[in-house]
Amino acid sequence: MIKYNLKELIAKKSTIEKRKITLDEVASAAGVNKAAISKMSSNTNYSTTTRTLDALCIYFDCKVEDIIEHVKP
Repeated sequence: MIKYNLKELIAKKSTIEKRKITLDEVASAAGVNKAAISKMSSNTNYSTTTRTLDALCIYFDCKVEDIIEHVKP
């Protein structure tokens, strides 16, 4: 199963920047659909694009493996 680590990345960025970061802000700043960000953060069985992953890597200044991981069922 693929797991998205969006909540963890948002929490880390919020701590570093000492402010609350919302899903709306992530979606807007990364140029990604809000519904996609919401589905990814709730770890529903959602398939995303490499463009979305690239945009999130740029926004969070991270590697793709920081955003997604494979978890054995």
